[in-house]
Amino acid sequence: MISFDDFQKVDIRVGRIVAAEPFPQARKPAYKLLIDFGDLGQKKSSAQITRHYTPEELIGRQVLAVVNFPPRQIGPFMSEVLTLGVPDAEGEVVLVGPGSDVPLGGRLF
Repeated sequence: MISFDDFQKVDIRVGRIVAAEPFPQARKPAYKLLIDFGDLGQKKSSAQITRHYTPEELIGRQVLAVVNFPPRQIGPFMSEVLTLGVPDAEGEVVLVGPGSDVPLGGRLF
């Protein structure tokens, strides 16, 4: 069990994907994403979401991401945020996002 204070340390925000492209250098199939978090700016993320989405389908989609983890080097790419998802029945990632359009940068609570 963790405390509520521990949960509050994880900064999860909503952003909108503004660019998506294949990431062939990744060990597992992935896309490079550019996500706009409003006042927090645009951040890069590598996401293993190629099973359910094409790059074109991702543009404009709102997603949730952890924005306060340290950047992580993934091959030649620096991923700045962790885009969140849950596994489907086959273990492939399905993105997590709000059910309605919400202001960019809003914090999950």
